[in-house]
Amino acid sequence: MTTSAKEHEVLRYTAFSGDPGGGNRAGIVLDANGMSDDAMLAVAAGLGYSESAFLTAPPEGLGGREGRAFRIRFFSPKAEVSFCGHATVAAAVALAERIGPGELLFATSAGTVPVEVSEVDGELRATLTSVEPYIEEVTEADLGEALAALDWPAADLDPAFPPRIAFAGARHLVLAAATRERLAALAYDFARLEALMHRLDLTTVQLVWRESDTVFAVRDPFPVGGVVEDPATGAAAAAFGAYVREFGLVPDNPDAPDATVLTLRQGEDLGRPGTLTVTLRPGDPRVRVTGTGTRVEE
Repeated sequence: MTTSAKEHEVLRYTAFSGDPGGGNRAGIVLDANGMSDDAMLAVAAGLGYSESAFLTAPPEGLGGREGRAFRIRFFSPKAEVSFCGHATVAAAVALAERIGPGELLFATSAGTVPVEVSEVDGELRATLTSVEPYIEEVTEADLGEALAALDWPAADLDPAFPPRIAFAGARHLVLAAATRERLAALAYDFARLEALMHRLDLTTVQLVWRESDTVFAVRDPFPVGGVVEDPATGAAAAAFGAYVREFGLVPDNPDAPDATVLTLRQGEDLGRPGTLTVTLRPGDPRVRVTGTGTRVEE
């Protein structure tokens, strides 16, 4: 794949799975210096993945170790996105394969995102640390419009999980299904949900179902990116971590009092299973999201 200025190698990786057939795929350009916005968007649209990541030289004053700090930008097939977790993980794994595991520092449109890549049992795992999150109310009218677009009766929501907009780099509307069957039956009005999401500046709708105290099944409609559903959504996982902490919805772990760890299972309904690990640390409002990744040969 080329641009009008010069050739830029486009790598294909999947994130949150060690299996090329699982997780969420992302295009990665490790040296996007000189690429225009239009060229980046053209690459993302040509690949058709939820997002692709483009790395360039770090902005002045970013910090980080020389050769391990970058500006990173994310494009869906339709537009630039402020932050994308799965493409961050994919890019970090791709970099670690070339320059070794360790600390990376990314300047994103949402803020500075540190990433630590480690090798565990021969597998590279990347942990991103989100920007500081926030939680916001959603009006009854907007909630009603979201449910109408999803064709979800209000009675199918889990009353233990209040609908909210959560941010940890991008905005996501969090809605919890009362049953796994409700989560599995996803067939929504694409244009109607897209219009609402544009109005509320949402990146995805984070649909969740609680499997156990710390394990959740999740799905993420992504019509604003031109994609019906995102197979694994790191930014939404970070936002969800902030959300459950805000409402005290997950218990402390007596075996690990320095952290609460959640497991999010995503992509199973699409035949692309992936696992996202969310870590909450006392005294630190930021959220950590961990996953593996692997190159996809096409």
